[in-house]
Amino acid sequence: MRARPSSSVVRPTLADVAADARVSRATAARALGDYGYVKQSTRATVRAAADRLGYRPNSIARSMVTGRTQTIGFISADMENPFFARTMVGLTDVVRSNGYEVVIANCQETPELERSAVRVMYERQVDGLIVAPTQYMNDSHLRRITEHGIPIVFLDRSVRGLTADAVLIDNVAAARDATASLIKVGHTRIGLILSDLGGDPLQRLGQTALDPTHAATSAARGVGYLAGLQQAGLAVDAGLIRDVPYSREAAAAAAEELLGLRDRATAILTVDNVFSLGAFEAIQASGLDFPGQISLLGFDDLEWTTIVRPTLSVIAQPAYDIGATAARRLLARLRGDDSPAQVLFLDTALIERESIAAPNGAGDGAKRPLMDGLPG
Repeated sequence: MRARPSSSVVRPTLADVAADARVSRATAARALGDYGYVKQSTRATVRAAADRLGYRPNSIARSMVTGRTQTIGFISADMENPFFARTMVGLTDVVRSNGYEVVIANCQETPELERSAVRVMYERQVDGLIVAPTQYMNDSHLRRITEHGIPIVFLDRSVRGLTADAVLIDNVAAARDATASLIKVGHTRIGLILSDLGGDPLQRLGQTALDPTHAATSAARGVGYLAGLQQAGLAVDAGLIRDVPYSREAAAAAAEELLGLRDRATAILTVDNVFSLGAFEAIQASGLDFPGQISLLGFDDLEWTTIVRPTLSVIAQPAYDIGATAARRLLARLRGDDSPAQVLFLDTALIERESIAAPNGAGDGAKRPLMDGLPG
């Protein structure tokens, strides 16, 4: 039986660093842990000694002294959605440049996974949380976190009844402006594909209108759609609204229904990039001239929207900036900002491409060939 080789590598200790830098151990600890007062020149000397010796601080021991782990938790509603992936890049860029690391959890739009993720983040003693919540009314698990002194910043969505910072877009205004842009070129039969209503569409959207900030994103955009029609003096036709499960396939089926109506839609507004892709596929397969006989406008400026034909007109959300702004807000709280909670609304932009035209503007509506290379 072969003997296990012994390691001759001895890891340097804090005492070694202090001796090399000719300071006390307490001074070395403050310099490396970023707490207490240390002259800048001394801090530089200690860090140079640590680098020279290859010293790596004990993060657990440091957290016991400082009360901080230098970690932030990000709980995402759905990391498969490119929007949330982009927000993650924005927030990680900011927190890492400020000396923090990020622990990430993906909840797949499942409340149970969210509650589990919050518990794990608490056990890992993260200093703060950025949360894209899966629900807008269930707040007990998040409330317990704030009661333990851990600040929370909501991203993309906020939770009713819980006072916390939030970084959002104005979903109502964005969808209202999107609807207005379709009306401007002559559309009066505008279909809407959304989700999360769970009942009579007009009744549920009327309820959402009372508090769209603390509502499901999809429903708030539905309120904007109704506002756009009302602003133009157009009657609302509930038969043009499709509330479907959250999937590309469901959106495609909904678009097919809208195109099959006796008095069919001449334009479709989708509230999400997944729905946009499903609707795009259904339109391509319909045999209608696109955009001459049917226009499409969606949310989220993703790469695929620029390579399909026709290129897709979208409402672009500042996903990176939403993540970065949420991170800066959380860092401010960790540095002692105790001002009242803020709800920050970032601007969206309408990017006009090829998928919108005046109704029947392309003439005979001859069937176009299906395109190759659709994503996924």
